[in-house]
Amino acid sequence: MDDSVTSAPDTAARASLIRRGLRLNYLTIGYNALEAAAALAAGILAGSVALVGFGFDSVIEVSASLAAQWRLRVDSEVRHRQRVEVTARRLVGACFLALAAYVTFDSMKSLVLRETPAPSPLGVVVLALSVVVMPLLARAKRRVARGLGSRALESEAAQTSLCAYLSVIALAGVALNAAAGWWWADPAAAIVMVPIIAKEGVEGLRGKACDDDGCA
Repeated sequence: MDDSVTSAPDTAARASLIRRGLRLNYLTIGYNALEAAAALAAGILAGSVALVGFGFDSVIEVSASLAAQWRLRVDSEVRHRQRVEVTARRLVGACFLALAAYVTFDSMKSLVLRETPAPSPLGVVVLALSVVVMPLLARAKRRVARGLGSRALESEAAQTSLCAYLSVIALAGVALNAAAGWWWADPAAAIVMVPIIAKEGVEGLRGKACDDDGCA
């Protein structure tokens, strides 16, 4: 009797955190999907390497959020959860490394050939919105991860923070090109993004999925 009384609130609190985490991930997936579509469209129309790279990063972030959704839904199946998550993180890591290679090639080509991107008001709006939205989502998701004692979910929240950092860098390049006509600022911002993207790729390929039960 005493055991059931003490364990019930913990179970209820955990279930509440899982529901909140799922809602936050639905919001993240929806926002990132719209963000990716808008950034890719604006980047392709303007010839902006920074915007296109940011758009592809948003696509990869959707994959990371889907992995987090799976983690939340199988919260009690520890062994199965860790095995699948390792595979998912490796796939996401490979995508990040491919993105880093693409951004490096395209930005260097733009600098060498002096390819001038057109100003992109839509790109500025999308990036400015992400600067505000993504840190708020990351903070809320981090609270859920800590409440559940899950390092894996904390890692996914960190990836949401990464999206915010990339949006600041891309915004600087796109805004400087639009406001001052500094054509080189756009590919230069894309190059600055590469080490951050590549770091996520390397960590993903290592396939470490940690949570309250340790690392797989």
